[in-house]
Amino acid sequence: MTKKLLLDVDPGIDDAVALCLALFDPQIEVVAVTAVGGNVPPEQATRNVQAVVEQLDPPRRPRIGEASEPDMGLPRRNVQLHGPDGLGNSNFEVSQLQHRHPSDKVIYEEVRAAPGEVTIVALGPLTNVARALARDPALGEMVSQIVIMGGTLAGVGNVTPAADFNIYCDPESARAVFRSSAATKTLVPIDVSCQVTFGYDLLEKLPREHHRVGRFLRGILPYLFRSYRQELGYESICLNDAVALLAALHPELFEVDLAAVDVELSGELTRGATVFDRRRVREWRTNVAVATKLDVAAARDCILRGISAAAAASG
Repeated sequence: MTKKLLLDVDPGIDDAVALCLALFDPQIEVVAVTAVGGNVPPEQATRNVQAVVEQLDPPRRPRIGEASEPDMGLPRRNVQLHGPDGLGNSNFEVSQLQHRHPSDKVIYEEVRAAPGEVTIVALGPLTNVARALARDPALGEMVSQIVIMGGTLAGVGNVTPAADFNIYCDPESARAVFRSSAATKTLVPIDVSCQVTFGYDLLEKLPREHHRVGRFLRGILPYLFRSYRQELGYESICLNDAVALLAALHPELFEVDLAAVDVELSGELTRGATVFDRRRVREWRTNVAVATKLDVAAARDCILRGISAAAAASG
């Protein structure tokens, strides 16, 4: 039996890698890919989702959800690791998409169509997930699982000293999701996902260009390596979203602890920070299973094997 996934993404080169893995996995039915503003503005995010799906041309085309602006707007980002267009200045052409539906509506409809079966993998800000849950208080209990890429376990952010990018973009929505009635929420913090790194040898291991997946990844990943070196001084890259996807597909690779998590909304220096109740006598309600460790070598191997399998399936 295939596993139903709904991917909520803000593409983003690492989002695109995660989509490569998911769209060609025979054990997965990707019921929808919903766009959310984050790495790029909402309109560009929607365009990028469509571009990735069209470039990969998977056997089954998922529904595409259209992104919209968060209630508080998106913060300005000083470092553009993924390029102005989010996909390494690839400038993929897209066909005209008719009958677009808002991402939160698509999430709402897909979860209600298969209660207890759909896992939401949220790889960007949580705007869409929060809005979908707000449509129906009972919706959270119909979701099989929500896997969230974001937050920090140790409290060290990547966009501010305290906050990671995904949560910082829309902390109000993140708080709403953490506090929601959704039964199973798994958080993959950046300081866990970033343990899985890839050096330049990844480019040599990518499938050849006669495969659609190989041609696509060879077109976008070199930009990410250049950005990490020029902007951050790193000689390797993190594919955080691909690692977070593994939490849904291969949970055995992770160690998780039950935790009580909330999000800071008003701190001048700490807005968007994920705050854990670590007191000996906890007063907050446990609401998240948070990944604390993972098998780094196995996760890296799983991603590489997934890319190769996707290429073989893509033709």
